[in-house]
Amino acid sequence: MTKYGPKAQERVGKVMHEMKEGKLKSGRSGKKVTSREQAVAIGLDEARREGAKVPNRKAM
Repeated sequence: MTKYGPKAQERVGKVMHEMKEGKLKSGRSGKKVTSREQAVAIGLDEARREGAKVPNRKAM
């Protein structure tokens, strides 16, 4: 099983909260994100950029 750090979990939680409030936008098009899977992907991507312990996309 792949391991995620606590910082990654925190980031995904914040992004999910944004999605539920309707404030989460996708990167390129700027459209509102409604999919849970897309929100998690955005959260993990942001956590990865912050340097949190998140596996590479290939490992998933």
